[in-house]
Parts: sequence; C-alpha cells; structure tokens
Amino acid sequence: MAKKVRVGLVYGGRSGEHEVSLQTALAVMKAFDYTRYEIIPFYITKEGKWRAGQKLQSPPEELEPLRLAGAGAASGTEALMPVFGGLSAGTEASVVTSVDSSEGEGPFMDVVFPLLHGTFGEDGTIQGLLEMADIPYVGAGVLASAVGMDKITMKKIFAQDGLPQCVYRYFNRTQWEKDHGFFIMEIEVALGYPCFIKPANLGSSVGISKARNREELITAVNYALRFDRKVIVEEFVDAREIEVSVLGNDEPRASVVGEITSSSEFYDYKAKYIDGKSMMHIPANIPAETAEAVREMAVRAFLSIDGSGLARADFFLRKSDGQIFINEVNTMPGFTPFSMYPLMWKESGVPYSELLDTLIGLAIARHAEKQRIEYGGADPV
Repeated sequence: MAKKVRVGLVYGGRSGEHEVSLQTALAVMKAFDYTRYEIIPFYITKEGKWRAGQKLQSPPEELEPLRLAGAGAASGTEALMPVFGGLSAGTEASVVTSVDSSEGEGPFMDVVFPLLHGTFGEDGTIQGLLEMADIPYVGAGVLASAVGMDKITMKKIFAQDGLPQCVYRYFNRTQWEKDHGFFIMEIEVALGYPCFIKPANLGSSVGISKARNREELITAVNYALRFDRKVIVEEFVDAREIEVSVLGNDEPRASVVGEITSSSEFYDYKAKYIDGKSMMHIPANIPAETAEAVREMAVRAFLSIDGSGLARADFFLRKSDGQIFINEVNTMPGFTPFSMYPLMWKESGVPYSELLDTLIGLAIARHAEKQRIEYGGADPV
C-alpha cells in the first residue's frame, strides 16, 4: 500500500480575513481523499498563536472544531521547527505533542497547504517561514505572495509588463497626514469622482470605499488607513468584473472566464460573504476573442509576478468600448467549492478534488526543482 502524503493545513491567522480562512479550511478538509492523504490541522489564532491538532480521521462538519480550542499554543517561531521540521518539541512548543509523528521515517510534513488569506498569510511571511524550514508548500512563493498582496507594487510590475490598467494614485499614512491637500487635489485632477479607495495590502474587499466627493474621499482614506499604512485610489470605470483562474508553475494554464454581478454598488465584503446575492456567471457571456485575450493576460500577469501553484486574475471589461483592464492577481483566492476559482476550473473540466491533487503535485515539483540551486557558492571557473 502506497504511503499517504502527509499534508499540513495552516489556517486562521492574524488578518481581517480570519473567518474567510476558516471557511476555506473546512471546505478543503472535506474534499481531501483520506485514503491517500494524512491531514494535520494547524490553526493560527487572531493573536498569532499556533495550535496543532491531531491527525484527522475524518473531516469536521462545522467551523468551531477548527479553532482547536483544547490544544496548547506557541508562537509561529516556536512552533515552526518542531512542527514542520520533525525535531524534538521543547517546552514552549509542546503544542506539537498532540500530533502523532511516530509513524514512518523522513520529514514530518510532506507538504504544507497555507489556507491563509490576507496579512501574515498571503503576503510572503509564512512562505518565508516555510522556505527557511525547507518544506514544500502550495501556492505562490515569497516574492509573488508579497507582490500579489501589495496592490501598489503589483501595479508597477504590471505596468512594466505592458498590461493595461486603470488610472491610480497612492500614498502612505505619513504623506497623507503631512500634505493631504496635495493628494486630494491630485486625485480630483487625475481621477475625478467617483473613485475607489483601498488599503494597499488587504484582500476580500476589506476596507474598500467608493467616494463621490471630497468629504467622502477624506472619510474613505482615513477608513482605509485603519487596515494598512498605504492607500491606493483608483478611477471609477463603468465595467463588467471578469475573472480567470490560473494553475501551474513555469508553464501555467488559464481556466474559462467568469463574471461577477455584484448585489451592491460594488463587489465589497458584504456582497462577497454576507448577503449571498451576488451572481457568478461561468463561463462569462463575452465574445470568444475577448475571453481569449483575458486568458492570455491572466497568464502574463501570473508570470510577471513569478507566480506558482494558483492565482485568480481579476479584470475590468469597460462597457462603453470593451477595453480590458487588469485589476489585480490574488495568490490565495477564495477556495471553497462555491468560490470563483474552483468553479471556473470545474467548468474547465477540473473538479475540486482533482484541483487539490494538482496543487499538491505542483508544490512538491517546485520544491524539487529548487533543490537544484547551489547555495554554497560556485567553484572557481
């Protein structure tokens, strides 16, 4: 009988998207084939403490057990090496003693699946932790995760690669507090009203507002600064919201194109996760040549940030003339069976369970490819 692949699922986290992460983790736990995989949960509390659960015999049926309330807690640094490296657990990291690591030989984890959205999970931080531990992990690496999380840096890279975008401006808290009058004037001249204000580093539409005048702009910027030290302001485009799923490493492929019809004025957190009235259209009702152009741009965007594993690329399709603008790339998109990313792949002929298998395989393959790198320095030529 083939040895099961041992997968560590990391979820929760110090992020405004903590609860979204739990929903994703529950869905993934339910979808894995337990005859082929050993699943071990690692919950990160909102305070940043790590809790390790016992190897799952079957998936939980509801969210509350995912919080692993009965387990001990350690910091990420304390937990990392004992948990992922298979070393002896110290007193402070005794959280790992609840996990049965006695079976078999070799590394304690074959692969880690970080199901973390937003800050401290999708921004390169946990990816760096896993790189230091030399453990294969699903999804984008440190660079792509950090770039994909920072909307300002991402847009600069897209511009360098010639991808069309909406007009935008950006600043940080210090700049705003020092000379907010200048930025208000620049926004009004370059973008006009209405415009959208967003934290530079956050997902799931947390902290986003639409401003129709100067008073609303000031309020929206101050609101966005609650969630990040940098803010990006984008012009309003009367457009359809188009999305594409990307899967792969160095030779990625794109899914069919999907479209979101928001239940509110724009696709905010409430429209995504609360009222349940937003509509998904898969495939999107757009001309074939437009769909192909969007898919090609999605792959270009993925490669431009050095993506790997998975990502969802979001676009605006302007209603007046059909012009395509890339909005962003999300390196850890919503991943429940009812989220756009897996649904677009399902429509493309890749069901949810197969998608998980593929992502695990891509993670292990990328880790193996990186082992070819020589870190000790080259011999003199």
